[in-house]
Order: sequence, then structure tokens, then C-alpha cells
Amino acid sequence: MAVLALTGYAVFSGEESGSDTPAKGGASPSASGSASPEPMYSAPADWTEPERWTALPKGQRTDERGSAVGFPHTVEGAIAMMAAANTTRIEGERSGTAEQLRMYHSYFGKPDQTPENAKKIELSSRETDKSLAQEMGVEAGRPLPSGAYMRAHVIGYKVIKKSDDEVSAWVLARAVQKNGEMAKEESSYTRTLVAAQWQDGDWKLTTEATKRALQAPESQDKPAIVAPGDEEFNAAGWTAIRDAS
Repeated sequence: MAVLALTGYAVFSGEESGSDTPAKGGASPSASGSASPEPMYSAPADWTEPERWTALPKGQRTDERGSAVGFPHTVEGAIAMMAAANTTRIEGERSGTAEQLRMYHSYFGKPDQTPENAKKIELSSRETDKSLAQEMGVEAGRPLPSGAYMRAHVIGYKVIKKSDDEVSAWVLARAVQKNGEMAKEESSYTRTLVAAQWQDGDWKLTTEATKRALQAPESQDKPAIVAPGDEEFNAAGWTAIRDAS
């Protein structure tokens, strides 16, 4: 299953992001600079109600790239931006490269928006697009087959550190992939460290905040990769995200 890297500092820094694969079936989780989940974790049949739920605030406006921006100056506002920055949809003519560049320009802080960083994200995303095209049996650069898609969205989070103008957290995301109309949908889960600063009236992902988060002792306590409804979800300290009406 090809996986588009979640937007984050490690995409262009080469440092560890804290992104892991589910450690089920005796597999060892591995940290990397991009989210590389495998369909190893399956949510249990029996539902255990999460102890912590949050309905995250929405962005106040949409920018020229179609991204929600303008989040509240609160911890929940920072988490909402992180969730938006790690939500992707690739299908039809919408490529992973276009999605990653959209998120990069919409959600990265201005000091981190350099031609070099944009090029690194573009090159990394193109490789993922090639892998995805190969899995789905189409030529690289061509639209995906009818009914094919890859989507990811954040389903939970655990705050690492917080202050008025800086928030870091582990985010739990679910990715799904379908290779065509008749193909079976596959799913996987990722855990990624994300950090943001309040800049120019909005929350932005920055290398400065991410470096501090990676160095914080609290970041070493990595929560288990478990979906809402799993009895281990509460023990891991995750907060589930409830869709706001």
C-alpha cells in the first residue's frame, strides 16, 4: 500500500518525525521521516467508548489553494490545523504531489517556505505517485482508475506540550486505499509527531517547534497505535475527534 507522507518537518529535514507503523502481530514499529503504515492493525469488533472526545473548531476561511485556514488561537485550534494539514484525498486527476504542495503552501510557516524545501517535498511526493500508479496499474502521471482513491484523515491526538503560542502533539491518522471499482478497500494507521507555532494570526507548522518537540522528554512516551473503539485507546491517552456539525 503506497502511503503519501503526512505533511511535516521531517519531509525536508531528514530528521525523525515520530511516525510509526502499527505494532501488531509481533512486528516492531519503526520511526521514519514519513508516514509508512502497513495494513497490520485491525480495529476490534467490540466497541469500547473513548473516554476523551473533542469536536475541533473549523477554519474561518478558505485560502486560494482550497485549504481551510484561520483557526482559533487555542490548543484546539492548533490541533484543528494539524488535522487539516494531515488530511489528504487523491483520486481521479488529483495527484499526491498536488496535495502535498497545497498543504505545504497553506500550512507551513513562512520561514520554512523556501524553494529548496518545496523541491524536496515535490520530489518525495512524485515517488509516492509513481508507486501508487504502479499499484493501480496505470502509467505514472495518468489519472487513477475509476473508483480508485487514497485518502487519509486524523482521528485522534495526544498533546505533548502546549503554551499560548506553541503546541506539539502526536496525531493518529487513518489511511484508506482502493485500487479500483471492484477492489477491496485497505486501511492502515499512523502516529506522527506534529508541532505548530502561532504566526501572522494563524497556526503554522514550523521546524523550530518540531525540533523542540522532538527534544522534549514528553515526546519519548509514544502512545500505542490503536483506533477509537479499541480498549487500549484510552490507556494510550488518545483523545478521539468528533465531527463538528
